[in-house]
Amino acid sequence: MGIGMQIVYLGFPGEARIEAEAGVQLLRLMRFARCVSGCHLAIEVLQGPSGRYYDARLDVMTSEQERIALAHCSEIEPEAAVRAVFDCAERELGHRGADLSRLND
Repeated sequence: MGIGMQIVYLGFPGEARIEAEAGVQLLRLMRFARCVSGCHLAIEVLQGPSGRYYDARLDVMTSEQERIALAHCSEIEPEAAVRAVFDCAERELGHRGADLSRLND
């Protein structure tokens, strides 16, 4: 059984290249598949003083339906924002590893 993912684009139409990057990054979380049932990824385009940038947010759902909300990651390129938020997810799930493994004991 794999990890499901929903992607929402805010302020711009989604692009296949962003969705492909998100799919590649999701593979990094597969080692946590026993404890993680899915995730919700939101990518929003924003305008700042230096121009346009992308903000990515990721909520991870555990197999017990606990929601782990991760910090936002902002980058100029949407793919970089997606990679950054999955970096955060991997670190957070790694830190929670012992607690998450108890969910399915």
